[in-house]
Amino acid sequence: MEERDWLADRFEEHRSHLRSVAYRMLGSPSEADDAVQEAWIRLTRSGADGVENLGGWLTTVVSRVCLDMLRSRTARREELSDAPVHETAADDAARRDPEHEALLADSVGPALQVVLETLAPAERLAFVLHDLFAVPFDEIGVIVGRSPAAARQLASRARRRVQGATADAPADRARQRAVVDAFLAASRQGDFAALLALLDPDVVLRADETAVATGNIAAEVRGAAAVAETFAGRAAAAQPALVDGAVGLTWAPGGKPRAVFDLTIVGGRIVAIELILDREQVGALDVVLLDS
Repeated sequence: MEERDWLADRFEEHRSHLRSVAYRMLGSPSEADDAVQEAWIRLTRSGADGVENLGGWLTTVVSRVCLDMLRSRTARREELSDAPVHETAADDAARRDPEHEALLADSVGPALQVVLETLAPAERLAFVLHDLFAVPFDEIGVIVGRSPAAARQLASRARRRVQGATADAPADRARQRAVVDAFLAASRQGDFAALLALLDPDVVLRADETAVATGNIAAEVRGAAAVAETFAGRAAAAQPALVDGAVGLTWAPGGKPRAVFDLTIVGGRIVAIELILDREQVGALDVVLLDS
């Protein structure tokens, strides 16, 4: 019993995050609760032995549950085109408690939720996990059963549809550009304080195998101070670019992208950076140079 209580306490530490992920995936509070409950059931069956990162493990489980639910929803919609997908507003109000209200207040906007409904399940999962929660594509690929490059393409297609359908896309891109320009300037000037202000405290910098092989960067760097130290005084040759529709950075001698910094920006801060040097991966990206 003590072991189950310990497991329950650890699960509760992650419940809010899991509900947030599930709600963004499903757009339904009750379905999000069902997905989180299923994750708890699976945890009690398997236990946490051997799980080094419980939060990551639970996020993966919830994501897979949500993917199954989205696929089932799509199948039902094809069978019964007039079948309701979400609860009605009255049902939502009846089910909603203060915790649900906080969850919804922090959720994606109604316009984006409508657009998400038009995406295929795998596209929706890839977009939500990467763009909203900064989950790396190698982990997303495992969940959807595809390569990291294919997972990136899923998110890219979804991002283009979202940006094309939401009215505030130009404003969002302008805000991204402002952050990227400030980050680039701070990097070149070695302004450590400015870099810290632009980076989320839990920012993660990940480099692909080709970048790591150069010997100049680690496969993963975590935390604002460590990432700021990595970039301070560097990026002299980098320039702003659209990377699959989002503002990032590239090194493009002669106008041909050779390296890409794929930035994930949330709330005006950089929460994740992916450095891509692999020629095939860079070639698969839609990179459009922007005026410096």
